[in-house]
Amino acid sequence: MLTVPNLLTLSRIVAIPLLVALLWWPRWEWGYALAFALYCLMGITDYFDGYLARANGTVSKLGIFLDPIADKIMVAAVILVLVGNDDISGWSVVPAMIILLREIAVSGLREFLAGVQVSVPVSKMAKWKTTFQLIALGMLILAGGVPLMEWVHTGGLIFLWGAALLTLITGWDYLRVGLKHMD
Repeated sequence: MLTVPNLLTLSRIVAIPLLVALLWWPRWEWGYALAFALYCLMGITDYFDGYLARANGTVSKLGIFLDPIADKIMVAAVILVLVGNDDISGWSVVPAMIILLREIAVSGLREFLAGVQVSVPVSKMAKWKTTFQLIALGMLILAGGVPLMEWVHTGGLIFLWGAALLTLITGWDYLRVGLKHMD
């Protein structure tokens, strides 16, 4: 159970409170810059935990369980802090809410489908959705560290809206599959 890939996944979960702490104080440029570095490191470990598990044949049930949870907790925590600090504000809260609500709904749907022994593989569109989310949040974190570069914040919001659109599409895909298995 304590393989390198699982330890990398656990390290991401353990790092989330530190990430939140670094983002906690709005307009603390160094905090945001350090949070961006940590966020990037977490993204690298996310890539390598899956790569190493597949390459070494050490894919485990624990890893399959923890990896998406680590991703969802990180995304939710970052969105909540960025909204709380007004880094995401006004109409841009809408895509943030879409992303959060979809993550909760799809997690519940996956749990239901697992109970009826139906597996829903991750689609390419869902991988694009995750990529857009991670880029959007990374840019929005970085924008707090480089406030004079307004284009970074604007780009982050554009990616956030793109992620929300992909979130709606992939959420609908999961719901369609789930509805086929409900009474």
